[in-house]
Formats: sequence, C-alpha cells, structure tokens
Amino acid sequence: MIRRNLIQVNKIGWKKIFPGKAIILFTLPAILFLIAVSCQQAKKTESEQAAAPVVHEFTGKVKMAWGKYLYLPAAQGFDIVVEGNLESGTITDLIDKEVRIKGNMMAEEPSLFIADSIEIKEGENQWRTIFTRTSEVKLTDFFDPDERGNYVALNITNINKPADWEGKEKAKVYGKFIQGQSPADNRIVIYDAKGKELARIIVDNITDYALYYIKKLRLYDKFWFYLKVKDTVDARTRAKTKEIFHADVVFAGLY
Repeated sequence: MIRRNLIQVNKIGWKKIFPGKAIILFTLPAILFLIAVSCQQAKKTESEQAAAPVVHEFTGKVKMAWGKYLYLPAAQGFDIVVEGNLESGTITDLIDKEVRIKGNMMAEEPSLFIADSIEIKEGENQWRTIFTRTSEVKLTDFFDPDERGNYVALNITNINKPADWEGKEKAKVYGKFIQGQSPADNRIVIYDAKGKELARIIVDNITDYALYYIKKLRLYDKFWFYLKVKDTVDARTRAKTKEIFHADVVFAGLY
C-alpha cells in the first residue's frame, strides 16, 4: 500500500504537492543576493561619510601671521595654513583683525589646520569673504615635529673649537634671535652659563615657517633653533666678531 502511494506521488510530482517549497527554493537565492547588495551599499555609504573631511569653524582675533601661516588662539593647538593669496592685502594685514575661518584638520599633519575660507569682520554682524582656497596645500618649508630627534644639541665651549660644531650637519642651539636691518644681518646669539655672550651664528637663510614661529614666540627672550650647519668662519673673523659658522634655520621652538 505504501509503495503504491509513493509511486503515485512520483507520478504527480513534488512541485504540485508542495508548491510553496518550490517557490522558496527559487526565490531564496534572489533574496540573499539583494541583502548582500544592500549591505555593500550601506558599508560604502558609511565609508564615504568617514572619508569626507569634517568642516570646522574658528572665530577670533589673529595674533600672528607670516608666510602662509596664521596663529589664532581660538584654534588652540593648530597652526592655520592659508594656501594662496587673499583677495586684497597680505596675510600680515590680518594681525589683530577678527576673522572667521572654515576648514579642516590635515590628516597627515595633525598640528595643521587647512583654511578653506576666511571672512573678516567689518561691522557688528557683517562679514566679508577675503579668501577661498582653490589649490592644493604645498608644505615646502614645514618642519615635521618628529624630525626633532635628528638634530643634535650643540655644546659650544669656545669660538676657537670648531670641533664643537663641525661635522654636525643637523644641529640645534639655544639662544636669542637678532634680526638685522637686512636678512644678511640676521644672527643667533649664544650665551654661556653666566649669561655672557659666547658666540654668534650667521643666519644665511630662514624658512617662513621658522620665522613664523620666531614671531609667534615673541614673548620669550631665548629658545631653540634648529639648524643646517654650513661653513665655518675663519679664525681671524671669529676672534673679531665671535661669529663661528653659517647656518640655515628650519625651525624654532621652546624645546
């Protein structure tokens, strides 16, 4: 009897007896495919949102500006990079002016904030756009803080001991910056333990980033200068002027 029923079922066909199961077998792969596509699209959207730069805004009075760099106390911990020219005037004209800056942090250099736009306050509630970034940022003179460890601190003991500085291409010294009437007259003065002038370094070149920091540290009398040590001054001139060698300044800081 059972065998006869099975034969009849085979003749009728499983699809006629269980049509719902047949539909599920055909539609299940399609449903799973749609779910997979939906998940991929959701992940793509989340990834795009994460990759999109976050726009921040700072408003306050500019305390220092030089080259392409701005110091705004409201943007604590950042040096603001202005890539390009202002619509009128120069970046130093913004000192002591109240501005509103929009932009985003630079992923590669967390200490830098890239300005996308700058507005200047001209009335109680009036702002005028004076800068809109249209080009990529170029950090040709930026000094990477991680490079500090590659600069050896010079221990100058005597102007007649070139061994104190020769052979040290990257070095740092603690002293005071003396800005001359022309760039050729710029000097760094080094003092001994008693505060007496010991030696002078001839500054051949100084980057905008280094000069920006020197101006930013104007409240300090002395700080560290990061140098590329160059030619030694001849002995006769050293004895006369205390100038010991030429150097290019790439950075200045409190440590």
